[in-house]
Amino acid sequence: MSTASITMEFFKMNIQRKLYGLGCAFALLAMAVPAAAQDKYPDRPVKVVVALPAGGGVDMIARLVGQRLAAEVGQPFIVDNRAGASGRIGLPVVAKAAPDGYTLMVSPASFLTTNKSIFKEMSYDPEADFAPITKLANQSMVLVVKDKQKFPNAGAVLAAAKAKPDSLTYASSGDGSPQHLAALMFETRMKVRMTHIPYKGGALAINDMLGGNVDLLFAPLPEALPHIKSGKLSALAIMGDKRSDLISDVPTMRESGIDNMTMVTWIGLLAPARTPRSIVDQLNRQVHAILAREDVKVQLREAGMDVAPTTPEQFKSTISQELKVHAELVKASGLVPQ
Repeated sequence: MSTASITMEFFKMNIQRKLYGLGCAFALLAMAVPAAAQDKYPDRPVKVVVALPAGGGVDMIARLVGQRLAAEVGQPFIVDNRAGASGRIGLPVVAKAAPDGYTLMVSPASFLTTNKSIFKEMSYDPEADFAPITKLANQSMVLVVKDKQKFPNAGAVLAAAKAKPDSLTYASSGDGSPQHLAALMFETRMKVRMTHIPYKGGALAINDMLGGNVDLLFAPLPEALPHIKSGKLSALAIMGDKRSDLISDVPTMRESGIDNMTMVTWIGLLAPARTPRSIVDQLNRQVHAILAREDVKVQLREAGMDVAPTTPEQFKSTISQELKVHAELVKASGLVPQ
């Protein structure tokens, strides 16, 4: 082989090696792009669906956490209230959203743990359609009335319900809501019957309570607390294991002579199913850090909530367990799914 031929072959081999190295570099760069894109999450506004009207406890904590997240990541977390039909308007929006972290939801327990037993048809599956991120807070339920002269204590409510079945009316934020479930527990375990008046949210239910249009309400403490403090509503009993420091003069149900009536409901943060685990974990870490701040704990405690952060797995397990418990309670109550 001539010197010229050897030189040409060497030149070709050198070019091939360079092209091969350049191709590998491009391949590595392409592999790195998705990871880099995820590192930048979020790079645009995030929608947070709340399937209840503005003004209630769920809406309040959604806005509080959303504002803190926005301050941390530099992108807005915009609360989108989709009220009505006991969550069956808002939750399908999230279930059908792209699993990219840009549509989230803050939900009360009932929309995920009770609706399946209350309704014949649902356009979302509480376990299959969502990726749990973390629980946010627990909140005790409290029995409140407008007319304390008529109902001075929880025992008086029970006596009235026993004396005239279906005569007492109770408000709730909708079928399957915590308010509804607490009343079902009261009816089932105390063997009484009352008349259910559902509304499109806790704030609307309380407004009718304030107007004297319904007799009683089993309300999450955050929603009832301002009206209890103002004296417009009277708290008769807490459905917790112990009294609340915020209304320490209000006895528990057990102290009122009514056993087996404990209920603490929760609020949680979820994303659509199949949301990348990296985004779920990022949000979990960021929200846990927010809930660990003393000023946030104080703000929530003053509103009647206790922070309750969990891992995604713990939150998923809670939903699964409560689905079974609530199904048993609804069945025992004799309530026919609508």
